[in-house]
Amino acid sequence: MIYISLYFYVFVGGMVLLYYVLPKKFRWLVLLAGSIGFYYKISQKGFWVFLATLAAGYGLGIGLESGKREKEKKLTDETKESGRAGKAKEGKKPGRWLLVVGIFLLAVPLVVTKNGDFVLKSLLHRKSYPWIVPVGMSFYTLQMISYLVDVFRGKIKALRNPGKFALFVTFFPQVVQGPIPRYEQLGNQLYEGHPFEEKEFCKGLQLIVWGFFLKFMIADKASIVVNQVFDHWKAYQGGYVLVAGVLYSIQLYTDFLSCVCLSKGVAELFGIHLADNFRRPYLAESVKEFWGRWHISLSSWLRDYIYIPLGGNRKGRFRKYVHIFVVFTISGIWHGAGYKYLFWGWVHGIYQIGGDLTKGLQNKMYDRLHMAEGGKARTWCRRLGTWFLVMIAWIIFRADSLREGIAMVYKMITVYNPWIFFDDSLLRLGLSWKEWGMLGISLWVLCKVEQTQEKEALDVRDRILRQPLVLQWGLYLAAVAFIMVFGTYGFGFNAADFIYGGF
Repeated sequence: MIYISLYFYVFVGGMVLLYYVLPKKFRWLVLLAGSIGFYYKISQKGFWVFLATLAAGYGLGIGLESGKREKEKKLTDETKESGRAGKAKEGKKPGRWLLVVGIFLLAVPLVVTKNGDFVLKSLLHRKSYPWIVPVGMSFYTLQMISYLVDVFRGKIKALRNPGKFALFVTFFPQVVQGPIPRYEQLGNQLYEGHPFEEKEFCKGLQLIVWGFFLKFMIADKASIVVNQVFDHWKAYQGGYVLVAGVLYSIQLYTDFLSCVCLSKGVAELFGIHLADNFRRPYLAESVKEFWGRWHISLSSWLRDYIYIPLGGNRKGRFRKYVHIFVVFTISGIWHGAGYKYLFWGWVHGIYQIGGDLTKGLQNKMYDRLHMAEGGKARTWCRRLGTWFLVMIAWIIFRADSLREGIAMVYKMITVYNPWIFFDDSLLRLGLSWKEWGMLGISLWVLCKVEQTQEKEALDVRDRILRQPLVLQWGLYLAAVAFIMVFGTYGFGFNAADFIYGGF
């Protein structure tokens, strides 16, 4: 029951109906029952591993808060008895070792199941093991770790109600592929019971339609060419690899953005708002800015729970670069097992460090070329340069191995075959000229929407809601019909699962 299946939206429809029929104080129970049922349906064997992890997270949160209260009370009593400030004990935060144990218990299953086969086969030359991997483990593990850390830091109170904790972790629109929520952002929204608001409901529907557009009109069409080139990489070089690299960058973005839009849209049907996970990343003017716009929930998690605790940029430039490298090493490992993911993470670390070291040199170069700061020429030059660097790294990310990825990049740079863009060579990659045309039109729509969002504070969805009701629903129905006729299903392809579901 994936996010693009009919069964999922029948399930969502039933949930919405039941949610708004029941009194407000019981509405969170509808979400809990639906989320647990949804997760059991998609996870099967992994469900029991997930329940054990859920129970551990709940117990650790209670333990952290209880231990913290007891030790703080003890310190207060000692201070009163001695009449001193107790400076020698101020630095000892209660529960630190319990937090370390908790993070270890939550992280080990993720590290073992994600990297176990790689270690067994590539490093130890043993047979692979049939690990039971719960769906969404990469996402809910980070979610629970951030919850424990925030309880330890005193930012939030540990949930005493096990049902409410379970709902926070299992909320069905985001449990499979994120975004990775923080309790302070999502928690109370889940339990308060929202009244039905037509505007919010319609905005949720808009996001769902937009998610289908991104998935069926762009991501799945681009995947046809991407799979052809990457699966038969020895037969393609030069411009073919460039086209595949460009389309994979587009496919990955629109596929993941589609999933996030569907998640956010379904949540908004219940009056619940999930955090934004993308902010037009391919308009970034540096790799550092790119990571502030791409997979924001993961980037901010790595910043707040890895980079800053390590010392961030407070301990000098060299240590700052070491911390950046550590963060991107962890990011690479989180995305997958194998040298290519590790190398991909290192490449992005090198990009950021190199960008910081050469910032002055870059500005001098732009000044000599008479590209003014803030001008269109400098802005678009930076955007294209950043996008090209990111695209190179995506080729390695998508390839079946690090060796293949590097070979493809090498063949793209060293082989010159521009004629493929002017004859019918690209039509042999799986898409007809009509489908290429439809992909081009869809990309134009995406670019126009993103440029509007970048320039104006007004949300495109709010613009639509300002129109007469007949025009609004006419637009929704026309969009759905257009996607059904010209999208992936319209051309006879089978819709692919979401890419990030594999992470």
